[in-house]
Amino acid sequence: MENWITDIMEQFGYIGILLMIALENVFPPIPSEVILTFGGFMTTYTNLTVPGVIIAATIGSVVGAVILYGIGRLLDVERLEKIVDRWGHILRVKKEDIRKADAWFDKYGYWTVLFCRMIPLIRSLISIPAGMSNMKFGMFLLFTTIGTLIWNIILVSVGAAVGDSWGNIVAFMDVYSNIAYAVIAVAVIAFLFFFFRKRRKSA
Repeated sequence: MENWITDIMEQFGYIGILLMIALENVFPPIPSEVILTFGGFMTTYTNLTVPGVIIAATIGSVVGAVILYGIGRLLDVERLEKIVDRWGHILRVKKEDIRKADAWFDKYGYWTVLFCRMIPLIRSLISIPAGMSNMKFGMFLLFTTIGTLIWNIILVSVGAAVGDSWGNIVAFMDVYSNIAYAVIAVAVIAFLFFFFRKRRKSA
């Protein structure tokens, strides 16, 4: 996959970077670390510039985020409640749980979107609950753009600075990603454990 990504970027330049990052947002297994650091490296031997790569990557990220936000809007809380009405007794989930989660996201959603843009995997998926909670689209775009811009500036600049050693940065980011995935997995398991234990007690 890495060779495929870099081939497209070298062939299509800014457009290739934009498309790869947009696709990465919709299909998280594509590693943004490879795209951004290699994009930075490309500025050392092509006509591409660091600001140009950052802008192209940011536009691509926002486009991908908007697509997932739209999917979230289609799902919305009301549809989830209908699913809970039908299957909630099996999942041990109530409408109140959905409403509480929605209220939490209404309160902290903007900052969640901002900081999650710098966490692998979650940086893409966070757009779906943002859409489901009907987050104001303008604010979603603002916080998405800020968080994405920070992430892009860091990785593109590092890629440009280390040059043909950009692969070492990708290896380092793989470690960061694995740690992030482990933390996410532990958090999900802990949440499910306490959630179902609470359900059993209330039952």
